[in-house]
Amino acid sequence: MENDPDVCALFGKKLSALRKEKKSWSQEKLAYESGLARSYVSGVERGIRNISLKNICKLADTLEIAPAELLIFFDENN
Repeated sequence: MENDPDVCALFGKKLSALRKEKKSWSQEKLAYESGLARSYVSGVERGIRNISLKNICKLADTLEIAPAELLIFFDENN
């Protein structure tokens, strides 16, 4: 398990990149539009929150992408 990628951190990086790419929004704007707290979105993007499937779907809907797009990420070490 030591060599497993930190999927929360990878997910957070992907969310941050898509937020900026798709909408050019701040975390605060994404949080507002999705109905989530800004501090929660910040924690997800920093990889310190283990996001739920419901919230993945909320964020994907807000960004107008398929939820699966948020789950396509790669470990930089592999």
